[in-house]
Amino acid sequence: MDKFIHKLKIIFKDASIRNRILFVLGALIVFRALAAIPIPGVDIFVLQEFFSNNQFLGLLNIFSGGGLANLSIVMLGVGPYITASIIMQLMTVMSPALKSMQTEDGEAGKQKFMQYSRMLTLPLAILQAFGFLTLLQNQGVIAGLDTFGFITNVILVVAGSMLLMWIGELVTEYGIGNGVSILIFAGIVATIPTTISQLFFSYNPAQLPLYLGATLVTFIITYAVVVMTEAERPVPITYSKQVRGGKTYGGTQTYLPLRLNQAGVIPIIFALSILLFPQMAINILSTFNWPWVATFSDYVLRFFNNLPLYAAVYFILVFLFTFFYTAVTFDPESVSKNLQRNGAFIPGIRPGGQTSEYLGNLVTRLTLVGAVFLSVVAVLPIGMQMVTGVAALAIGGTALLIVVNVVLDLIRRIDAQVSLREY
Repeated sequence: MDKFIHKLKIIFKDASIRNRILFVLGALIVFRALAAIPIPGVDIFVLQEFFSNNQFLGLLNIFSGGGLANLSIVMLGVGPYITASIIMQLMTVMSPALKSMQTEDGEAGKQKFMQYSRMLTLPLAILQAFGFLTLLQNQGVIAGLDTFGFITNVILVVAGSMLLMWIGELVTEYGIGNGVSILIFAGIVATIPTTISQLFFSYNPAQLPLYLGATLVTFIITYAVVVMTEAERPVPITYSKQVRGGKTYGGTQTYLPLRLNQAGVIPIIFALSILLFPQMAINILSTFNWPWVATFSDYVLRFFNNLPLYAAVYFILVFLFTFFYTAVTFDPESVSKNLQRNGAFIPGIRPGGQTSEYLGNLVTRLTLVGAVFLSVVAVLPIGMQMVTGVAALAIGGTALLIVVNVVLDLIRRIDAQVSLREY
């Protein structure tokens, strides 16, 4: 407790940490204010009926940060930006030039890579805004608009999505944590009071065992996610002794922490983006009276209504994206070169190629355990939905995973900032 109070004092006294936290809070206030501004022509009663028991829209609402529930000007949220980031990350596998830009060209290369992601976000946002607004207009959710009004709504929604992308990047640069994840987290947390009130007013004594069971599983999942996210494998590091000016330096021992789950919540966000894309495409194409669309739509809907198959694909996607994101963010060869450059080595392992190979094999084994755990936890809520028949459990489980991982990441980053000030 004393240590916690000591850290709080450092946070309040240190202007840099305090300003970063205040910047995040300010950005979240602006985001929630934007999420409360609806686009013109929305029929609230039709919207509520359209959203009721719709799992697809519930998952999409998570990515919008809660802005989709009332069709706000930021209704697309950071979805287009996430999709653009996924496409760019996948392109690095096929394009050596993009791979070199991201990993070898330093900060300038990373900035250029991010600029390409931003440029790709714009056409994706226009496509999603046009398709989704067309669907809502055909369903009667948006009514009484002429062509000019429809185009105005598309421009408003695209501008809102681009503005949210900019706010997320500002939070990453001037705040603490990943800005996109924090915006999604804020949207989920903002829906908690509404969800609790709905459960309270729709309470049925016959469903008490279901509520108790879901609550117990929630606590167990939260505890398991915390333990597995914080788990790490320390790799011992020794610095060689160096004599300079009659003084001996080095010879100290430390360790390199390798986390069991280095990818965090990103694989789940990536996997959900991939799963949501065909559903979004079907909803857009269904507005056109093309014969082949009906056949394609039937196949896709049957796939998503088949929960075991849906869960299996979701499991595989989370598993693969965990390995993919870890491979992108952790480069054993680069770590090996940095250790060798600083006169450090792993005891019993030769510097250079052997160190790189050792770290690569170690990270692969760790990622295997982390990927299996993350995939199991991701599909567990779908299993609960299959048993109970309550679709909201799958949405709530996904939201829980994102919230727990974002909170842990924030705590870790704030603690790192505090540790720097202590030393």
